[in-house]
Amino acid sequence: MSLTVGVIKASLPSYFPDRHGVFDVCLDAVRELVAAVGGRAVVAPNVPMDGADARGALEYCRARGAGFLLLIHGGFTMGDVAREIAMGGMPMGVWATPEPTHENDIQLNNFVSLNMSLSIARGVRDISMNPVQWYFGAAEDPRLRDRLSRSLRALSARERLKGARIAVIGGLAPTFYNMDVSGDVLAHRLGVETVHVDIHRMVDVMEAANGSQVDAEVAAMTARGTIRNVSEGQMALTARAAIALRKVFERDGYDGLAVSDWPALQERPGMHPGAAFSWLEEKDNMAIASEGDVLGTVTQMVVRTITGRVGSLLDMTSPQFRDDRILMWHGGGGPLYMAGNGPVAWINHPMIGRGTREGPKFGAIADFEFADGPHSVLRVARSGTAAFAVEGQVRAMGESGFAGCRGWVTGFSDRGHARSAEDVVTSVMEHGLEHHFVLVPGLWANDFLEFAAWTGMELLPVVSSSDGLSPLSARVR
Repeated sequence: MSLTVGVIKASLPSYFPDRHGVFDVCLDAVRELVAAVGGRAVVAPNVPMDGADARGALEYCRARGAGFLLLIHGGFTMGDVAREIAMGGMPMGVWATPEPTHENDIQLNNFVSLNMSLSIARGVRDISMNPVQWYFGAAEDPRLRDRLSRSLRALSARERLKGARIAVIGGLAPTFYNMDVSGDVLAHRLGVETVHVDIHRMVDVMEAANGSQVDAEVAAMTARGTIRNVSEGQMALTARAAIALRKVFERDGYDGLAVSDWPALQERPGMHPGAAFSWLEEKDNMAIASEGDVLGTVTQMVVRTITGRVGSLLDMTSPQFRDDRILMWHGGGGPLYMAGNGPVAWINHPMIGRGTREGPKFGAIADFEFADGPHSVLRVARSGTAAFAVEGQVRAMGESGFAGCRGWVTGFSDRGHARSAEDVVTSVMEHGLEHHFVLVPGLWANDFLEFAAWTGMELLPVVSSSDGLSPLSARVR
């Protein structure tokens, strides 16, 4: 679903929004910013003067599919209008513009009205589960536009999860209990449905794939990355896996996939689909997670809406506190656009088959280092009821990291405050976060946390490292 924004204009008739063109300028800006996230705006036709008018404007917007209500104060607005709209329960924002002049008679008295509307809203709704955002500034103000655009991106992610369906192919990887998800909670909180699909269906589609399609898929992958010691048979299986997953995705109308990539696929047909995951993320911008990680898929879906591209689903591995860095890595998956200037290769999975007579020859993965620059580390957690986000810098730091998709992350920050690698690891451990995180280029933590706030999630804070038992663990019960 795309986002529909319902707009209600509000003012007493004795003030001067028309004289100063407040509504026209604001509506132009709203339409522009909503269109930028692929949404649309609907505008209630009248300016409500009392609670009854406000209920009518609210229902007008609701009937046209509004998922977010923006109350624009063109001038001072009476409290019964704000209260009726706040009691409507929809995600809500309130915008007031600054005064056109600061001499002689006050023209709009907008800021006081904004203050009053927010305090009224807090009294009639549960702000923690159903927040209200405020906006203050002129329509051309870059800070105002950034603030409103962030909300629109976050709300678009919220809206697109409603009714989304994730195919869980093969279930969880064995004993990965921490990634077990309550389908009921996930559906209730985010509107996401999980559908379990027998992994034999994927294998059957793989085996039925047309040979010319397989050859074309391998050729496209070869044009994008060097094949390094992977047999023709394994590359063909990789292509068949990509074709099969794409068909399952498209035929049944799924919005994301969570796939148990081991151990069943190593028994039949004898491969690992890590390279297929990378290829689908790169070519199709598909939200897909390994090891049956449903919340990893949900996180990828949110990231895709907010940033335009999925990120890389990774483990935090090998933290080095003395060097203030964490290696973000995984032996399977990761879109190729995240690679730096170094080579991209398709290699044999380095772990599956290691130490056996056959050796590590069961399925290809992508092998590359992430480009240097700012990145975000994000996770939807606890069946969709909590979220965690930090930002940092990917930086080549001597050792290249393990074979697979990887990069050293350092220079962490949390909402503008510097954090150490040890703080981040402490947070992951103390919150008991599931062990996959999405790394995506750019600084997107604020957008991600705003999405989480609009859905009523718990925003899990960064926990400072200490030498003793954490206060989270030792809190009074």
